[in-house]
Parts: sequence; structure tokens; C-alpha cells
Amino acid sequence: MDPVTLADERLVLRPMRPSDAGHVLAGWQDETVRRWTEVPAEPTLRHARAFVEVVCAQGWQDATNLIFAAELKRTGDFVGSLGVFGLSWAGLSEQLAWVGYWTAAGQRGRGHTSAALRMMSAWAFGALGVDRLEAVVEVGNHASLACAERAGYVLEGTHRARTVQGGSRRDAWVAALLPQDLDRPSSVPYPCAAPGPPHPVGQWPARIGPVAGAVGDSPPGTGTVRVTG
Repeated sequence: MDPVTLADERLVLRPMRPSDAGHVLAGWQDETVRRWTEVPAEPTLRHARAFVEVVCAQGWQDATNLIFAAELKRTGDFVGSLGVFGLSWAGLSEQLAWVGYWTAAGQRGRGHTSAALRMMSAWAFGALGVDRLEAVVEVGNHASLACAERAGYVLEGTHRARTVQGGSRRDAWVAALLPQDLDRPSSVPYPCAAPGPPHPVGQWPARIGPVAGAVGDSPPGTGTVRVTG
């Protein structure tokens, strides 16, 4: 698949390029990113260059993990990175995917990543034919969950042992976005269920109910980037 560039009046989402390696390294060295993300224990510029020049490029070539750099349209300032992951072109699985994102330290709290996530998600529904996108957020990562919700994702519940961080499995909040949430058609008809809470009794995330508990990147080299706010 050929890489694409997306833009609106505020942001540009473009493929990673070699000059982004320094920004990636800075992200991997940031304590907030490291808390929620699997990164090299001692990241170097060499690791970051390999990620940008090999992993990201291969993800587009294979059309499996589509990673963007986000920058401000007016200034070109680097905002962070986001992508659509887990695409498969066999059977019906290509209609489901998950998203990941992280935000550069100096750009947090400005709504840039939520806006970028919404733009990328709308593109994925149209260009990729995806019918469901998920944000998988380690329990306790409130900033990432809030970012997804601002982009329109709906929190559906807590999944046990859904993600890996620091060498161990962790529970995760799962929020999802459907084409209908953005007033777009689904590639397969979806007869909507009756209105009601999406969370089974006793399965509420910690921040809204009784389940105990307080997005992170997969290891560089896999091309998978999970969520930090």
C-alpha cells in the first residue's frame, strides 16, 4: 500500500521520515510514555532510525500497520505519532483493527492528538473498509482514555490480561469507534442493539464503577504503538 498524507485546517498526518527519528527517540525517553509503553530499556538514535526507516516503511508496504507522524499544519511542529494496527487481508478480519497514539511532551493537553485520531479514524473507515476500531488502554491510563473519548470512541468495558507492559499482562479498558459514530456507512450491515449500558454488571472500568484498578507501545520492531495521552 502506498503511504498517504491526511490534512485539515489544523494538522497534517504524514508517513514517518528519517528526520523524525529524533522525535521518536525523545518520545521513548519520556517518563510518561515509558510508563505506559514498551520501549527499549536504553533507547538510542539507532533504534529510532530503524523504527522509522524499516518498521514504519514495512508496515505501509505490507498494509498491516499504518503509522503516521502528526504535525501542526501552520508551523510544522511535531505533535506525536499514531496509527492503525492489526490489519489483515484474509477473510473478514480486515474489517477490524486497533489504533495507537502517543503525544510529544510539549504538545499535550491541547487536543491535537484527539483531533488527529478522529481524522485518521474517519480515513480508515473510508479507505480501508474497517467496520470497528479499538483503542486498548491499560487500566489507569486516564489521559489516553480521555483522548480516545474526545475523538468519539465509546468505552465498552474492561478486558482482563488484554495488554502487555513491563513483561507482564495487564487489564485494559477497551473503547471502540464504529463508522456510524461518524455518520458513515458500514461495509457490513449492523442492526444496532437496543440502547443501554455497554458494560455487563460487575465489569465497569475502575474510574466509573466498582472494579478495582488504579496505552503503551508494543516493542519497537513490531510496528505497534499503543496509547499514551
